Amino acid sequence: MVLKLYRLLPLFLLLVLQHGCGTLGPTRNVDGNVPLDKAVTELSEEQLLDVWVELFDPGKLPEDADEAMGLSMDIREAEARYLPEQLRATMESTGYWGAVRLVPRNTAGSELLVRGTILESDGERLVLEIEALDATGREWFRRTYREEIEYTRYLRSSRDGSDMFQSLYNTIANDLARFCMQLDAAETTAIRRVAALRFASDLAPDAFDRYLEEDNGRYRIVHLPAADDPMYLRVQAIRERDFLLIDTLNGHFDNFTRQMEPPYTQWRKARSEEAAALRELEREALQRKLLGAAAIIGAIAIEASGNNNSAGSSVLRDTLVLGGAYAIKSGFDKSSETGIHRDAIIELDESFSSEAGPMVVEVEGETHELTGSAEAQYAQWRALLKRIYASETGLAGS
Repeated sequence: MVLKLYRLLPLFLLLVLQHGCGTLGPTRNVDGNVPLDKAVTELSEEQLLDVWVELFDPGKLPEDADEAMGLSMDIREAEARYLPEQLRATMESTGYWGAVRLVPRNTAGSELLVRGTILESDGERLVLEIEALDATGREWFRRTYREEIEYTRYLRSSRDGSDMFQSLYNTIANDLARFCMQLDAAETTAIRRVAALRFASDLAPDAFDRYLEEDNGRYRIVHLPAADDPMYLRVQAIRERDFLLIDTLNGHFDNFTRQMEPPYTQWRKARSEEAAALRELEREALQRKLLGAAAIIGAIAIEASGNNNSAGSSVLRDTLVLGGAYAIKSGFDKSSETGIHRDAIIELDESFSSEAGPMVVEVEGETHELTGSAEAQYAQWRALLKRIYASETGLAGS
């Protein structure tokens, strides 16, 4: 019986030590301080593409409650507005782009569109999947960017007020600029023209579909409208109105970001602190379990050696068994304390969710709510533009 128990000990130790693990697809790991590449000379306007950064897809939370540790979709939805604004501001400061705007998801008409999905975000890790494609439908790249930071970075907190994951945004911006600089003048001009024609085609397909050819998501220009085409000139004027509304929305997004930054930074910091304390407790609990298991192994070894007839050996064996059992029990007791920290993290999440709730704004006399419904709000604006065009030209839109 003793020998059977002895053989089972490796399995017992494996169960004590076992931890779940997961893998992600190919990622670009961001490590250390990554400087932002900036244009050393002012680029001509013809070289500058306008960029639309979509509100991010909030992604999904881990299904396992212990892994999620209280993360909520309320926070993810807020992050889906906050994080792309950090990327937008970073790209804008490089000097490699024209206007860099934040837009609702599924907004058509950009020269360069940057999409993002939040794969992980918990204060210590930020993992984003980024896709960039231009107006011609060409995908520049689709990559996963990952950065992990230590809790101590929050204690040192950046003096310049930049985001804790600024190096990740810098890396994305650097990759985009690097790709853009490989384009020649003809490619840049084609992208800009296709973007304008795609807007016109969306506004009045009957009038402008014939200028573009689409094949499996790729667009090419069949021929261009005349420079003095009155219908095309009206479309260009309406497009400028569209830019003005997007700029107005960007002002509200920017205001939301400024209001969100203080509580969000504190939430990240506190959650990171709680997670660090949780790991320390788990480490101590594991150590106690291992010490207990080692003591029991020693007792079994004494029993198996046959040298347990003496009173001293018997006392040592019993002491090791009892001491080992107590150590394992205390280890599991220590593990139960982690629930206190999980509860604290959940409380922090709920507190942040209430502070980072939806923002109601007024745009040109209409009320808009900057939440997931922003896409629907913008779709209504696009429908209005089509009605404006139809009323001005006498032609029906789509």
